[in-house]
Amino acid sequence: MRIFLVILTSFLMVACSARIEDYRNMQPALDLQEYFDGNITAWGQFQDRSGMVIKRFRVDMTGTWVGNEGTLDERFTYDDGSTQQRIWKIKKHDNGRYTGRADDVIGEAEGMAAGPALQWSYTLALPVDGKIYNVRFNDWMYLHDKHTMMNRAVMSKFGVKLGEITLTFRKEDSK
Repeated sequence: MRIFLVILTSFLMVACSARIEDYRNMQPALDLQEYFDGNITAWGQFQDRSGMVIKRFRVDMTGTWVGNEGTLDERFTYDDGSTQQRIWKIKKHDNGRYTGRADDVIGEAEGMAAGPALQWSYTLALPVDGKIYNVRFNDWMYLHDKHTMMNRAVMSKFGVKLGEITLTFRKEDSK
């Protein structure tokens, strides 16, 4: 009986998960080429499994695109004063599909946009206390208007949730 309940609970959790297709007819439509072109600032935090905020940060970003290929230069400043840079190379494909690479990303990130949402997943080589852990990220980004986007990322390892990252993006007007 216990095994049946575990299987049933797992099935229901998967069956109730949001799918990117669920957002297809919603507005405003997210176009990463448009949103991540120019200067964007984001504020975020990492919460552990219990929901406790462990680290807060700011990200100053500059995005540029040539055709369907973009570069997103992210510069992080953490609440402890430490800094980090990540440079994404992003490629737009047909049907709302995106792929991306960065030096600390293992393999290739894959994403799909529909309506105002983007689901983006990748494995990140994450430094923690002098060690490197390969951690899976499942990001969901939601465009609210032409300036504001929210991001919720779940971090996991071996299928076990480690915590969440919440980010708010604010895009500057083009000059």
